Amino acid sequence: MATLDRGAAISAAAGAKSATCVGLLLEYLKQEGVQAVFGIPGGPITPLFDALYHEPAIRLISTRHEAGAAFMALGYARVTGRLGACLLTTGPGTTNALTGVAAAKADSLPVLALSAQVATIAFGKGSLQDSTYDRGDVVEMFRPFTKLSAMLANPANLGMLLRQGLRAAMTGRRGPVHLNIPTDFMRREVPDDLQWPQQYRPVCRTFDREAVKDAAERLLASRRPAILAGHGVNLGGAQAELRELAELLHIPVATTPKGKGAFPEDHPLSLRVFGLASSPWSEEYLLSGGVDVLLVLGSSLHEISTQGWEARLKPKDALIQLDVDPSVVARNYPVDVALVGDAKTTLRELIFHIKRLLRKGEHPPRADDGALAALKRRLPAVLSPERMDDAGAPLKPQRVMAELNAALPEDALLFIDSGNNTLWALHYLDAVGRRAFIHNWGEFGAMGFGVAASIGGKVGAPERPVVALVGDGSFGMNGMEVSTAVTYGIPVVWVVLNDARFNAVHHGQTLQYDGRTMGTEFHRMDLARVAEGLGAAARRITQAGELGPALTQALASGRPTVLDVWLDADEVPPIHSRVRSLDRFFAGAGK
Repeated sequence: MATLDRGAAISAAAGAKSATCVGLLLEYLKQEGVQAVFGIPGGPITPLFDALYHEPAIRLISTRHEAGAAFMALGYARVTGRLGACLLTTGPGTTNALTGVAAAKADSLPVLALSAQVATIAFGKGSLQDSTYDRGDVVEMFRPFTKLSAMLANPANLGMLLRQGLRAAMTGRRGPVHLNIPTDFMRREVPDDLQWPQQYRPVCRTFDREAVKDAAERLLASRRPAILAGHGVNLGGAQAELRELAELLHIPVATTPKGKGAFPEDHPLSLRVFGLASSPWSEEYLLSGGVDVLLVLGSSLHEISTQGWEARLKPKDALIQLDVDPSVVARNYPVDVALVGDAKTTLRELIFHIKRLLRKGEHPPRADDGALAALKRRLPAVLSPERMDDAGAPLKPQRVMAELNAALPEDALLFIDSGNNTLWALHYLDAVGRRAFIHNWGEFGAMGFGVAASIGGKVGAPERPVVALVGDGSFGMNGMEVSTAVTYGIPVVWVVLNDARFNAVHHGQTLQYDGRTMGTEFHRMDLARVAEGLGAAARRITQAGELGPALTQALASGRPTVLDVWLDADEVPPIHSRVRSLDRFFAGAGK
């Protein structure tokens, strides 16, 4: 077992090595590669903050709200692939973080929500911010939104509980865990129960060889196959394997909204996005009835990725679905081949078997029949492409996307908040180069996500440019986190689409209720002035041609910057598939 040496955080006990609870906790975080944590101090959790004072290897980012801390931990985990951690005081400090933790659960991201609890001697007595069994019970509250939610009942068991939580967070389908520690335990001496990660959470990259062989045979025998690549391809780092497979068999590739970026959209085989804000290319190819074999990679085929479980998505001959989580395979569509396992490993094995069969001559090589190229000549990649060149006033959101396409670096991390901005970005922005598209509008869709998660993303990848595309509605929820970025010198650039509305809901209501809307409009905020008041650089954008140079300048400045883009609120985004889904739901029709 490794030994600990952390000064004030760790002390020697007679006859054996020991540590304080918080000292042991920090050692486990360091071994998981955690270099930054996010949170807000409060009385019960201050022993952990004091331990961080003596721990130079972990950077503390104190946020303006606990929801921001959870979103930042999520962004950190998404960018680094390592554990994200948020530190929460008891009572409202913990409940404030619940939305961010739920977003991490939906996105399969490993986040440790570490909350304090009042002292055990005060349980049930009405102590300030008591959140135990009879005062709100935060452990039970977090349980549906985590892979594990538990209170430390005995300080001597801290190592065991940490290993259980870290194993749950980092293995299989990853996700958040919540550990609740009474404040009187935090400085308690406990055994030096430290283990290396490989000792308590082995990495398993399994696959079913027989199922892989079946999938290889079906793909080689297909006449018009297609691939629908989801979020799991990005999480599993399987982009190169996806591209190799597509090129090997000349298979067109669409991505789900969450999978955007898994396949380069400037590739001849790209169909761009399917589902929410679909491209005309993907809709035509996938829904025309011609696809005989559909390979779904890393998607549970939920509402947003299927246009509300569109029946026409089902292929004529075979649906092959790959996911690390067996519980989502065949959940929404019947499958013919179930591939359960890690996306990268399974795709490598699938490519191996396809190449073996091709070498044996059992199947002729698939040739490009020219159908996809003909489709692309007949249809535009996006709706109303001429609007992207519109230089008129008020500023058109399509033009904003065109200027972002031109100005975004090829290695940018683009955090997209939930709302109209998601629809515009999914449809009109180009996934090229190493650009990563990170958003939460899949199964959860938390507003305010992109405002704060982008800060955690920049902390995790300081060498990459980070841009957050958010709406004014979302900025109104979490915009104070700009102050966090200013305080710690974290140079995120926020591009805020300011249209004085909750505009995705507004246009949805307009289309569903004969033009009637309710509760969607508010006074247009001067967000440039708000940002300046928070200490950030800021600029208002109102004319075509201004955003591109402003973004380039902001990225070069190395300062947190808000670009307040005042745009035409009446342009209808590509939301029609979502509206059709809602209409079916309201009518009680599942499909």
